[in-house]
Amino acid sequence: MRAYLLASACAVAVATGVSPAAAQNDPATTVEQLSPTAQQDDAEAGQNEVVVTATRREERIQDVPISVTAFQQEELTQKGIVGFEGIARETPGVILNRPTQNFNNFTARGIATNGYNANLQSSVAVYMDELPISTIGNTTVVDPNLFDVERVEFLRGPQGTLFGSGSLSGAMRILTKSPDLNNFDTSVLVDLALTGSDSFRQRYNAMLNIPVVTDKLAIRAVGFYRNEEGYLDNVGTGVHNSNTLKDYGGRALALWKPTDRLSIRLLGSYENSDPADSSLTSPSLGREKRVSDQPDRFTGKQTILNATLEYQADFATLTSSSTYSDFDQRFWLDLAGTFPRQPAYPGAPIAFGLDANAYDKVFVQETRLASTLDGPLQFVVGGFYLHRRRDVDYFYRSSLAFLAARGLTGLPDQYYQKQYTHQISEELAGFGELTYRFSDKFWVTGGMRYGRTSAQGFTEEGGYLATAFGQNYFTYALLGIPVNFNTFTPYAAVEGVKASGTKPSWKASVSYKPSQSLTTYATFSTGFRAPIVNAFAGRPSLVNPNDITIPYGADSDDLKSYEVGAKARFLNGLVTINAAAYLIDWSNIQAQANRVSDSVQFATNIGAAQSKGFEVEMGIIPAKDVFIGFNAAYNDAKITKLSAEEAAISGAVLGHRLSAPRLQGAMFLSYGFDLGRDTKGTLAVNAQYVGSYNSSFPNTPGLPNVPLSTFGETDEYVNTNVSFGMKRGPVSAQLYVENLFDDHSVIYIHPEAFLVSRFGTLRPRTIGIRLGYGL
Repeated sequence: MRAYLLASACAVAVATGVSPAAAQNDPATTVEQLSPTAQQDDAEAGQNEVVVTATRREERIQDVPISVTAFQQEELTQKGIVGFEGIARETPGVILNRPTQNFNNFTARGIATNGYNANLQSSVAVYMDELPISTIGNTTVVDPNLFDVERVEFLRGPQGTLFGSGSLSGAMRILTKSPDLNNFDTSVLVDLALTGSDSFRQRYNAMLNIPVVTDKLAIRAVGFYRNEEGYLDNVGTGVHNSNTLKDYGGRALALWKPTDRLSIRLLGSYENSDPADSSLTSPSLGREKRVSDQPDRFTGKQTILNATLEYQADFATLTSSSTYSDFDQRFWLDLAGTFPRQPAYPGAPIAFGLDANAYDKVFVQETRLASTLDGPLQFVVGGFYLHRRRDVDYFYRSSLAFLAARGLTGLPDQYYQKQYTHQISEELAGFGELTYRFSDKFWVTGGMRYGRTSAQGFTEEGGYLATAFGQNYFTYALLGIPVNFNTFTPYAAVEGVKASGTKPSWKASVSYKPSQSLTTYATFSTGFRAPIVNAFAGRPSLVNPNDITIPYGADSDDLKSYEVGAKARFLNGLVTINAAAYLIDWSNIQAQANRVSDSVQFATNIGAAQSKGFEVEMGIIPAKDVFIGFNAAYNDAKITKLSAEEAAISGAVLGHRLSAPRLQGAMFLSYGFDLGRDTKGTLAVNAQYVGSYNSSFPNTPGLPNVPLSTFGETDEYVNTNVSFGMKRGPVSAQLYVENLFDDHSVIYIHPEAFLVSRFGTLRPRTIGIRLGYGL
């Protein structure tokens, strides 16, 4: 039936003879229109330039002394990019560690000790407009719906001066479209696909723009719904296609421009992302199989409210952005892999899991002043404040079936331990960048951000730990002894140690533009992450008291980046080439480790690492309606300094390669042609190559000479997508195949032993159609 519905949609599309918009003539489909003055200045190039706001002001991407890749909505639609995965595969030097939906962790330029980074601040900051939505490694991050966005920018290298301590190795910005004050507009995109033989994927998107008062007031509304049937079978729960995703939400924006100088933009958005199970697999069980006694759930409900005021004074533009976010998330997972069958534990394996519910309330205020001076001096100066309260309820569970089978009684439900906590974190910073142009060909930029970060955890009164005769659940379950739990000890309120730090981030760059078509630059920048206090600092293992005691935490790490680059456009814009080479020194590294006996996570610091490499992006138009895009990256990142004590507690090894591929790249080919009756056709092929990389450090924390049982390398892989599209007027359609060769490579390995299913793979071959209007 599902195949019939998909075939019917394809037949309708062919009958109407239409196709999706494709950038047929533009070497970079990520183009924003320039002002008339800027267009005149660039007349000899013959093309509109790509414009980004990576420096908090509008600038040609070719003039920005930063490695930045930008995507406009047209390109996202054509390539079928709806979330983080597609962005990572199209951006050189970047990979996405994504074990399952709503679990996203970017690595840029090799700055990662593993793909998970539990309890560590993300090394790449992710912004939704003005809100930083990236957090720490083991929390849910809702996959954003990339429909009707103005632009997505991925900035590589430290971006601390403008984007804060979370941008150690880069920043990704998702910029939503503002209402159009003059034109009524609407667009619709329907995407129907079949994965394998019986997994039906549905994606629906719509936008409506209404000018209420011409030139003064307009509203814009976007809605979306996704129902994507899973493609994995959970042999533990017996559910076929268990990893089904349901995701819906929308946003509404209002733009009021009472005067030519003042504008006020209001935004409200909501997203409810609800995957029914994890997408991590167990290859030993067979293709597309996983196992857990209950579904692993990583769900999120996020509400965002934002008010942005912009006032254009004679000498500068003042921007004030106030954002409030409410984010409820579930982090439920089966931890049974912690205790495999072994002689010491005759009762193993046991039912063991964590159901954690988290509730984030975040307020962010940023105010900045960006100059619009006519002279050689330009500046950006501003202040930033963030307050986040995160409440986390930790419910450690068995299962009702296991409790009954083992004769373990007395618990009110399947939970033997409940603990309620919250954490308050704050960041207050001032920042600025100053650019001085000695001439049209030569300019220098300097920037600094100085701020204070703090975080403090609290255990709330209440909850309980169930015991019997002074022993906890693990003792009786692992030894196979029946018992009645009759003591429930509540937790006392505890105020944790407050971790705080102040540290500057610096940036200095020199740019030289020998001609209108070539810009070169050299940039030095620094970055760091906020200090960390481990949640269970000082706590011994309940399973093995001889195992290591959880350390206090981790101090801020320190990163220094040196980059040179060139951005060129030749042959009247028919060829574009951007290239950069970098050297990064990363010291006092914040690293994640896990205690062996109970898999408790902790953060610590280790010596130093060095990352070096280069990136190149190229676009070529060899003939009318033909576009060839190419990017490639090489990275060599490894541990360069390590003491014996650091090696023992972390499992690191001197000379070990960090968790990033040496080589990766992508190629995009499109060919446009006429189909008659004002109808355009487009054939496109998009292929991405990602080399293999290490999942973690190779040795066992606390046992430095023992190889880590979960260590491994991902597969190198090539993911190929093809499409055929047609377009007539506002109506479009596109037939496509994702993962053309049905590659089943392992692209993620979870570094922790508690998961039995620890491997992420490419989504199987998916065949579909996109139907659009007004795109």
